[in-house]
Amino acid sequence: MRKELTMLSDSTVPADMPADEFRRAGHALIDWIADYLTHLDQIPVLPDVQPGEIRDRLPKSAPATGEPIDEILRDIDRIVMPGMTHWNHPNFMAYFAISSSGPAILGELLSAAFNVNGMLWKTCPACTELEQTVMDWLRQMIGLPESFWGMITDSASSSTLQAIAAAREMVKEHPIRQKGLFGAPRLRLYTSEQAHSSVEKAAIALGLGIESVQKIAVDRDYRLDCRLLAQSIASDRETGWLPFCTVATVGTTSTTSIDPIPEIADICAREKLWLHVDAAYGGSPAILPEFRHVLNGCDRADSLLFNPHKWLFVPIDCSAFFTRRPDILKQAFSLVPEYLKTDQDQQAENLMDYGVQLGRRFRALKLWFTIRYFGQQGLGERIRYAIDLAQSLAKKIDQHPHFERLAPTPYSTICFRAHPPEIQNEKELDRLNQQLLDTVNTTRQLYLSHTRLHGQLTLRMAIGNLHTTREHVDCAWNLIQECWKSIYKQVT
Repeated sequence: MRKELTMLSDSTVPADMPADEFRRAGHALIDWIADYLTHLDQIPVLPDVQPGEIRDRLPKSAPATGEPIDEILRDIDRIVMPGMTHWNHPNFMAYFAISSSGPAILGELLSAAFNVNGMLWKTCPACTELEQTVMDWLRQMIGLPESFWGMITDSASSSTLQAIAAAREMVKEHPIRQKGLFGAPRLRLYTSEQAHSSVEKAAIALGLGIESVQKIAVDRDYRLDCRLLAQSIASDRETGWLPFCTVATVGTTSTTSIDPIPEIADICAREKLWLHVDAAYGGSPAILPEFRHVLNGCDRADSLLFNPHKWLFVPIDCSAFFTRRPDILKQAFSLVPEYLKTDQDQQAENLMDYGVQLGRRFRALKLWFTIRYFGQQGLGERIRYAIDLAQSLAKKIDQHPHFERLAPTPYSTICFRAHPPEIQNEKELDRLNQQLLDTVNTTRQLYLSHTRLHGQLTLRMAIGNLHTTREHVDCAWNLIQECWKSIYKQVT
């Protein structure tokens, strides 16, 4: 016999954390965050744990009953902090900085409190229209013409996928949207051998396959070679490929090199290829008058992205995606079931129509807070300072008899290695530089990363954190030299 359900009263099941408890815990957490950001350089940038160690400190199953919020907050220090790599740390110089600022953190907090889904204009008009306004601010700040339309995505990888999908939509030889790639011509996508892996990932996700991506060799400054691009397009047409898109980069991941966009734009216009520009790292400095040139030619691109979460001091994730062809982007992605149709569809934009995601967070809030708090001038000054720090250090590296730079330093990322004049064997140099990298990172006082340039192991030092000062850079350079001295003594 079916058992009757017990009806619970409102007083039996509280809806949420009581307001007074939330207020008290919230104040405590804000104080904790303020102290954390203030004293970051007093703790190691890297944790001292092994894989699985943090998980071993956690219960194997979820608690059956609720726990006091004070106990949860205490576990931040007891469990979470010992396993933290501190991306906000002034000595985090391994990857491009994604430091978060105070106003942006407050904007993120408010976004979580509102908890809206900005899929349609009607589901939150403020979410849609604030995003449209902030994106237009960014467009003006980096000098793009009014013909560019913008939206916020989670990351550069998503923005690149959307751009390549729009480029694929421009292929007229086969109805790919309706019939898929079966029976379609072999599509060819071009990018630099220094391009981010997200280009190949997008090709995989869109069904094009890795073989559809033709990587073009670079010149001595690690920029895409336009002569080879033109030759590759011509050769592919002769062998049955259908070229449809080129992805250029402003600020490559390994070296921050800038592809020759004006020349690439000429080729794409002549060959009728979609031009997408990945300026995830290199776009933000264009807000500075003296760096506006890095986006020369980008006004002719069909799409462009840059990441405010890299160098405009907003928390990850926040990628700014622009296109001159929003109609094609919408054609590629729009699919509106009956339950998502509204009376405002003809008058307002529904941002769900321009990408994969239906659910859209209120990311514009943290960007709005940040731009308003610092202003264009304040943001520019902080970027300029980071670039100046890097340029000063690059000169010291050039002057040191045991170190050399392996790539130009157009922004604030330095590619270098130890290379004493008496050691010319490349395998030995790789071994010594790997040892140097490991020794530096083992101190947990500084975090560097590496890449390979022309097969040579290369150390990367990326300066750009909001909290990094000249003193931090000087200390980092001194630490690198001290570690190298101890290694060099062992081989001489």
